[in-house]
Amino acid sequence: MSRIGRMPIAIPAGVTVDIAENNKVTVKGPKGTLERVLPAEMEIKVEGAEIVVSRPNDLKKMKSLHGLTRTLINNMVVGVTSGYEKKLEVNGVGYRAAKAGKKLTLNLGYSHPVEMDDPEGVETVVEGQNVIIVKGIDKEKVGQFAAEIRDKRRPEPYKGKGIKYADETIRRKVGKTGKK
Repeated sequence: MSRIGRMPIAIPAGVTVDIAENNKVTVKGPKGTLERVLPAEMEIKVEGAEIVVSRPNDLKKMKSLHGLTRTLINNMVVGVTSGYEKKLEVNGVGYRAAKAGKKLTLNLGYSHPVEMDDPEGVETVVEGQNVIIVKGIDKEKVGQFAAEIRDKRRPEPYKGKGIKYADETIRRKVGKTGKK
């Protein structure tokens, strides 16, 4: 039995969960509303203040969908209550980030500044000149946009210049040494 899949999801106060046909789950909470169509084979029920996900049989596909479905619903519930955020650090001489309206401008050593618009449901905040915080209620969108920002200049292994996640450690390499 899926250990994650069989765990019930507690519904916190102030959150409403609706399950329509074709397993369209809508979660409303203090921070907003999220909806998602989940695999139709899974059986999703609201029992009191809990959501229970069960699978019809023990086929490999159903086993893998079981834990996934439960986790997706749990991420939606956490998103509408506390939200998600990813922290990015910009390292390097002359590398900086600035925010104007919904536009994030990055100076990353290219001949031009890189400009990015916040996608729907995601907000970026710049702290100082080198910390970017990506916030939102949808875990997938927050992670995706943070990855897109990081892709503009990935950290390099020699000096550690580039954009990295705050909790990421960069494997450093030793540079070449002079001839004797």
